[in-house]
Amino acid sequence: MADGSIHGSLQDRFAAVRGVFEHNLTSGADVGASFCATLEGETVVDLWGGYADEEKTRPWERDTIVNVYSTTKTMTALTALLIADRGELDFDARSPSTGRSSPPTARPISRSAT
Repeated sequence: MADGSIHGSLQDRFAAVRGVFEHNLTSGADVGASFCATLEGETVVDLWGGYADEEKTRPWERDTIVNVYSTTKTMTALTALLIADRGELDFDARSPSTGRSSPPTARPISRSAT
């Protein structure tokens, strides 16, 4: 069945996610895709659909394997921003003096009990 339909589940409050997902497939922005989101440890969206090949002969399955390229860079940056927002990371801190010029590095910020 290579019809490119959308499969999966989502909580009703995330119905708009399915609309955006479907639009990306029907508009041609994506040939095939999957998207899964968790909130507080619970899966709230788990969708997949479209095709696994540009010729549109193989449907995108729940377990279709793809290259993800540089997604770890984005996740690392988001994590750094999150802990900086919590005051646990200082982007302006410099590494300890090594006798040569050191580029800016991040370091944990000490917190004292109040």
